[in-house]
Amino acid sequence: MPIPTLYLDTSVIGGYYDEDWQRIPTRELWRQMELGFFGFVTSAVTSRELEGGARPPIVELFERTFRPEMILDINDEIKELARAYLRAGILTEKYADDALHVAACVVWRADFLVSWNFTHLVNVRRRDAFNGVNLLQGYPPVRIVTPKELLYEDR
Repeated sequence: MPIPTLYLDTSVIGGYYDEDWQRIPTRELWRQMELGFFGFVTSAVTSRELEGGARPPIVELFERTFRPEMILDINDEIKELARAYLRAGILTEKYADDALHVAACVVWRADFLVSWNFTHLVNVRRRDAFNGVNLLQGYPPVRIVTPKELLYEDR
């Protein structure tokens, strides 16, 4: 049985070093990946966001975790789906990178998008809106969850 593929956005990588409540479930996610329960992927959007001024430990974690083949390209299909999200008003142009994260997850067929971004990604209204566009565009639904939700939802 194949293991689930998790698309991690930038907030999860930063959450590894969060001093509040995000750190524990985020580190458990990494532990379970190391045990072989999950596979990780991300995209060039995450690389670019981290290059924009992330703290050195976060950049080092990214580089240790993600080999080049785990960093998905942002192709024209992904850009077009992200534009469809923006045209639908799910996000504004200011948050186009969040639309690219969702589109990359969907187009590359990752099983889950894992994020701590409650404002733009992890909330019911936006999930429903992304999935409405996905349905209209012929794509499968996206499952957007927090590390805590993914790991502990059955408890």
